[in-house]
Amino acid sequence: MAPNSPDLNQVVYKICDEIHQQVYQIKVHDLDDLKQHLIDAWHGLEQNIIDDAIDKWRKHLRTCIHAKGGHFEHLF
Repeated sequence: MAPNSPDLNQVVYKICDEIHQQVYQIKVHDLDDLKQHLIDAWHGLEQNIIDDAIDKWRKHLRTCIHAKGGHFEHLF
């Protein structure tokens, strides 16, 4: 299992996906506009989304430990 596997980076992938969806709902005109959209999306991120991502990460981490670092995607 690679250290950057989506299976072990649930928090990052979930939060980035959520922010991406929010940011690109509105047209981005320039870099400053993009920065502001990112800040707004980050501040608007709901706690339950973060909690859910962390819960999934914990489950994946436990499964990885159980598999002794080997492949574990098939266990879900």
